[in-house]
Amino acid sequence: MNKPYIAIPDVRALLGDIAEESIVNRSLYNEANSRAMLFGFAPGQDLSEHTTPMATTIHILEGNATLTLGGDAMEAGPGTLVAMSPGLPHSVHAHGQVVMLLTMIKESAK
Repeated sequence: MNKPYIAIPDVRALLGDIAEESIVNRSLYNEANSRAMLFGFAPGQDLSEHTTPMATTIHILEGNATLTLGGDAMEAGPGTLVAMSPGLPHSVHAHGQVVMLLTMIKESAK
């Protein structure tokens, strides 16, 4: 029987070591209306500018990065949470090793 929830006691452990010059990602869940992915960035790595059709949150769990949201750049460290509207161009630049949780939520039809 499937449970009506997903529980992951230690999401950071899912990444393991982050190799030099790499970006590692793990899908935590992928449902019809939402998905979550865990990213691990080696120092200096970039996630180039892109958009998503869903509302998105970025939660920095470890390390420091520059987030570019639309035309605004901001420094983000552990504990930073950003919520973005669908279609907002965004990018990430890791200053050191960074672990980031990305969650996407599809808006319900009204």
